[in-house]
This record gives sequence, structure tokens and C-alpha cells, in this order.
Amino acid sequence: MSIISDSLKRIKPSPTIAVTQKARELRAAGKDVIGLGAGEPDFDTPDNIKNAAIKAIKSGDTKYTAVDGTPTLKKAIVDKFKKENKLNYSTDQITVGTGGKQVLYNAFMATLNKGDEVIIPAPFWVSYPDMVLLAGGKPKIVKCTEQEGFKITAKKLKKAITKKTKWVIINSPSNPTGAGYLKKEIEDLAKVLIKNKKVHILSDDIYEHIKYDNFNFFTIAQISKLRDRTLTMNGVSKSYAMTGWRIGYAAGPKDIIKAIGKIQSQSTSNPSSISQAAAVEALNGNQVFIKKRSKAFKERRDFVVRSLNNIKGINCLKPNGAFYVFPSCKDFLNKKTKLKTDTDFVQKLLEKSNVAVVQGSAFGLDGYFRISYATSMKNLKKAMGRIKSFCESLNK
Repeated sequence: MSIISDSLKRIKPSPTIAVTQKARELRAAGKDVIGLGAGEPDFDTPDNIKNAAIKAIKSGDTKYTAVDGTPTLKKAIVDKFKKENKLNYSTDQITVGTGGKQVLYNAFMATLNKGDEVIIPAPFWVSYPDMVLLAGGKPKIVKCTEQEGFKITAKKLKKAITKKTKWVIINSPSNPTGAGYLKKEIEDLAKVLIKNKKVHILSDDIYEHIKYDNFNFFTIAQISKLRDRTLTMNGVSKSYAMTGWRIGYAAGPKDIIKAIGKIQSQSTSNPSSISQAAAVEALNGNQVFIKKRSKAFKERRDFVVRSLNNIKGINCLKPNGAFYVFPSCKDFLNKKTKLKTDTDFVQKLLEKSNVAVVQGSAFGLDGYFRISYATSMKNLKKAMGRIKSFCESLNK
């Protein structure tokens, strides 16, 4: 009899973490591997944020804090939502966790019962379905095509909702595609959700500030009739290059926020006091660098999209946010190449060309692969050259 729980058997390790680890191992073995799998800004955490952490350490701010966040950080989050999103929350509607991932996990653990359905548009961030499964829920995957911009439509959402639907996830801009929902698209989804009063919305806004081409970010909690049913998750990891600091947060209905705190009190308890002090400075401090870094990301995006679309057999949409592209490799999956799946494609790319990317099937849509361009232009130029040579060898 196995000691491992049945719930753990239902899930798999994170594919994106696996790819990143494989790239590390190959580099350690002396291979010249370019890793384009990690969803992590290559920029450093700004100095003012680092200095706030150092100050916290020196002043002895190294003790336990309130389980779901310090009053100071919660106040900074309240101010952020009011200033940037025109959303008014009180501090008892805010929760802080050890990364946005924990906030989402806590939310599902706190709200899902066996058989409850969670609508997840695909392509999706790899952890959504597994977190739902761990919590006893049932992921309901709705595939969104390239022609639809990889975004769920109101028509598809309406069709997917059943009596068992408890949550629908909206991630904008998206991981893995970078697709951002326009205000009109959010409003169309809202019309469906307003009529389905038992469905809650989980809005993953972690890439809010990484956007391009005059894309205007709009979050569904700004639809007043849905605010009381929406949990809006965000964090400092992507916009502020603070992935290792592990601070995520959410705003939403008091009963859900309280339940999340209860889960957290019996798991990790409070996030790091030092990281919370740093996050206060991130939210309250100078924001100018965000636009500068987004400009750098845009230059990389433009280069990568242009390079990929110049490769015969590759098609890549231009995303309006995040730092990913999600090109198609369907033309290479045939008898001639002996590649049957996108997993075969990315494994052969790594084996032959030393470029690590993630297969689209890991995100719920076959025939694609994800590239993270959160790395130097030098690395991207080398990687695009290698991908082109690899694809040309398949075309021969």
C-alpha cells in the first residue's frame, strides 16, 4: 500500500519548472544551452526596494507578522488598487501570501468542494488545473484558438457554465500567450457572468504592468456588478523583478479573504517580514523603471516575433503583454519529420540545438510552444538563429 495520497497522484510536476531545471543540468554538464523556459524577468530588483529590505533587517523587523500580511503592506495594496484600478477596498478585503501562486492555491483550497467545476481557458498557466485537482475540484478546460487570439469568448463561456461551476479564471495579460483582454472583451464576458450569479471570478493580473502598443489594462472587478464575486490576484514578482522575494496578494470578498487566511494560518503562516517591507517600497516607491523595462521587453518581443515569422513553418501572433510568445509548430508535426507532438518538437530542439522552450500541450493546447523572452537580446539572437537552423533542417 502506497503512502502517497490519492490527491497527489492526480497531479504532475510543473512542466515549466522541469524545463528550467533540465536547462540548468545541461549547462552544468558543459552544454551551451539557452533557456527560454523560465517566466522570470532577467532584470534585477531595483535598489530602492533592496534598501528597504536592508533597512527592515537592521531595524529588527525580523519577527512573525500578521498571518495574511502586515497592516502597512495591506494599506499599500489598498492604495495601489485605488490609484491604478479605481477599485476601493478595505484592508480586511486584502490577503498577502508567499507568492501569487500560494494565494491562488489557498483560494481553491478554501472554496472548492468535491465536484465543483472551475472554467479554465486554454492555453492556461500550467498550475491552474493541478491546484484545482488538489483542492478536490474539477478543471473544465475551454480551448481558445489562435483565431480567437487565445482568449475565451462570451459564447464559449456561456456554453461552459453548468450548475456545478464555482469559478472562472481570467488571466490577462496571459501566461503563456501574452494575450490581453480588451475592455470590450471583458465587458462581453461580464454580461454572461452577471446572469450566472453563483459563479465567482478569479482574475490573475500578475502581468498587469508589462504591456505594449498602447494596450489599456482593464480588470473585471472594475465591473461594479461583479466586484463582490471577484478575487483579483496580483503581486510584485513580475513587474518589480522580485520573483525570489515571494510576495503575492489578492483583493476580494471578506468571507473569501478570511477563509484564505485560515488556510494560510495552518500552512506557511505569514510571508517573510523582510519581503513584505520590500513590497511596501515596491508599491509606494518610484514606478518609472516599470515603463523603461517594458520598453526593453517590447524590443525583445518585436525581434522574437519578427524572427519566428521569418521561419518557414512557424507562425507567431504578436502579444500585447507579459513576456511570452506562443508560436505554432504544427507544420513540423508529420511523417517526414517523424515528430508527432509538440513535445517531440521541443525535445528535439533541445537535443539538436541546445534551446530550451516549453511544449504547448503543457498549457493545454497542442501544436505550439512557449518562448519566454525575459532574457538578454544577445541570448535571443543566438536562440532565434538556432531555432531557424533547426527548422530548416526539418524542412529539408
